[in-house]
Amino acid sequence: MRILNVLFITFLIILTAVDCVGHSNSQGNLSQSDGQHDFDFEIGTWKTHLRRLVHPLSGSTEWVEYDGTSVVTKVLDGRANLVELKVAGPAGRIEGLSLRLYNPQAHQWTLNFANISNGQLTSAAIGEFKNGRGEFYNQDTLNGRSILVRFVISDITPKSCRFEQSFSADGGKTWEVNWIALDTRAL
Repeated sequence: MRILNVLFITFLIILTAVDCVGHSNSQGNLSQSDGQHDFDFEIGTWKTHLRRLVHPLSGSTEWVEYDGTSVVTKVLDGRANLVELKVAGPAGRIEGLSLRLYNPQAHQWTLNFANISNGQLTSAAIGEFKNGRGEFYNQDTLNGRSILVRFVISDITPKSCRFEQSFSADGGKTWEVNWIALDTRAL
């Protein structure tokens, strides 16, 4: 039932995005360079190697590793895309869905992630690509305390890319990396 709720929410978000983009784009097509195609490089199937810090912001240095796939599907002519992540390792499985939506007025993306184990969307990270690097930020909570989250997409080539998530408990003065995913294009 929770998966159906997440899919329903995702559907509603996409419908809202279609309506907003349709109204804002009434004077012609959006420019390819305005950011709406920033994620086109990632469309397709990827092999994913993921490292996750077990206890972020605790002083722990214990990492676990996972391997699996990410499948990225373009929707709404590139103004949105869906990412299906499925990885497994000694610590278990992670399955998630990410809905990325482009805001043509702000020239920014929102990244909305749902972990299938609890069926809930995280707070949306908002940001953009500059000079071949995507940076996205949001505020969240971890163990009852408010934190900042930074998600970076870098080292983008036609065959590979890197995703890195970091947390900050001091308002962004320092960051601790807790999630590193290296994707290589599947054959």
